[in-house]
Amino acid sequence: MSRIDIRHPHTLPLAQARKAIEEVAAKLEDRFQIEYHWEGDTLHFTRSGIDGHIALEDQALHVTAKLGFLQAMFRDPIESEIKRVLGEKF
Repeated sequence: MSRIDIRHPHTLPLAQARKAIEEVAAKLEDRFQIEYHWEGDTLHFTRSGIDGHIALEDQALHVTAKLGFLQAMFRDPIESEIKRVLGEKF
C-alpha cells in the first residue's frame, strides 16, 4: 500500500479555506467519482482503492491518502495533481 502525505501552507481565513477545499472535492467527485463528507474541519474522501482526508488547520492543510495496489502505480501523478490544485487554490 502506498501513501500520500502533503502539508501545504495557506493564509486564508478558515471559512474561505473550507470553501476552497469544498470546491476541490466537488471537482474530484465529478472527475474521479470520489465520495466525501466533512467531520469538523476534516474532509474525508474515498473511492475504490483510495481512502484519505484533508485536515484544515489555521495556517496549513494536511492531505493524507492511502492508495490501493492499482492506484499506487499512479502515486506520483496523483500527488503532482494534488500539489498543483493546492497551489492554484491556496
